[in-house]
Amino acid sequence: MKIYFHLNLEGFSNCYVIVNELTSEAIIVDPGIITPQIIENIENGDYKLTGVLVTHNHGSHVHGLQTLRKIYSPKIFAADWEVAGNETSVLKDEGIIQIAGLTVGYTSVPGHTPDSMVYKIGSVLFTGDVISAGKIGSSNNKFSEKALIKNINEKILSQQDETILMPGHGPPTTVGAEKLFNISVNPPDSGRREKLDLD
Repeated sequence: MKIYFHLNLEGFSNCYVIVNELTSEAIIVDPGIITPQIIENIENGDYKLTGVLVTHNHGSHVHGLQTLRKIYSPKIFAADWEVAGNETSVLKDEGIIQIAGLTVGYTSVPGHTPDSMVYKIGSVLFTGDVISAGKIGSSNNKFSEKALIKNINEKILSQQDETILMPGHGPPTTVGAEKLFNISVNPPDSGRREKLDLD
């Protein structure tokens, strides 16, 4: 499996092209914008675009779907039916789907938005705006923020420390790094912060 990173300059959001070289298929995560480079990733490798995974229905993560659907006919997975209407394969709660010859786990992590979905392929989590390096997603109220933090701790930070997080904004990170340095989910005075062994 290969993962190609693309930055959407309009919304400073991340788009990922995941390629399964064994089956010559590809998946796109959060097509905020479709650039020539994204098309080149698919066409130069002669890959079939099998699916699109949407982490949540915000413009900077889905705006490119309209262009994408004019070129390809991928299956679209999201938690919000409005992403692509009747062409949306609506996901709920958590489960597993098989797409592009890959096993994709998904889990609902509401708080930033009600439809926020996190996807896991191998040891990589595509987290959308749920969590990014040193930050968590914005929330409309304290209740949603508390629910988001609880969900992050239970569903994301419970993974192996080496698990890679590919967020919707900003650089990649790991579960281990967020446990140590993300003060939104692990405040300095919580007593839960681990000490770095610098010896």
